[in-house]
Amino acid sequence: MNILVVDDEKLIRSVIKDYLENEKMMVYEAENGEEALRVFKEEKINLIILDVMMPKMDGIETLKEIRKISEVPVIMLTAIKEEMDKLHSFDLGVDDYVTKPFSPKELVSRVKAILRRCGLLKEIYKYKTLEIDYQGRKVTVDGKTLNLTPKEYELLTYFIENKGIAISRERLLNTIWGYDFYGDDRTVDTHIKMLRKNLGKYNYLIKTIRKVGYKYETED
Repeated sequence: MNILVVDDEKLIRSVIKDYLENEKMMVYEAENGEEALRVFKEEKINLIILDVMMPKMDGIETLKEIRKISEVPVIMLTAIKEEMDKLHSFDLGVDDYVTKPFSPKELVSRVKAILRRCGLLKEIYKYKTLEIDYQGRKVTVDGKTLNLTPKEYELLTYFIENKGIAISRERLLNTIWGYDFYGDDRTVDTHIKMLRKNLGKYNYLIKTIRKVGYKYETED
């Protein structure tokens, strides 16, 4: 799996690279938009991690150029809320946003989640008798297939990819439903309730964090 990391800060690129390489991914680096475009055209890139504020050519202009020739998945790195607001004003086809400072572990989880959704990363998750076939988008308990809705499936896999992390309702809305969705927290709560019901004896895996949101946590 080839990942292009674009950021003008060498330390940030180095940290991201170390974490991705631990997941057996090949990492290419670029310190500005112009270099990123050159690397992208020369190599077969499966996903781009792209900083917004960079010299020569910023992340927004870089993404505009990339979108002229490719629909490659892109995760944008933003340092301040205003940058994210600016990104929202463009229809650029960004797959995810990560705000600095960020957890490298969480970033890797988001990378893997997007690659799975694109069918590029094929894995099977197992916890006791709960099993998820990411390629087939199938969830089973005790060998029986659960009839999850698409949103319930996305919620479950997103929780698993962020195991042990308390996730706010707002973040779930933005990630699963999208930034342009006009629903509220009740949408999340309703889907969590149905997901727990479908999980049956494993409903305890999704814990409610008071005044925050939810967290996926196993006993091991």
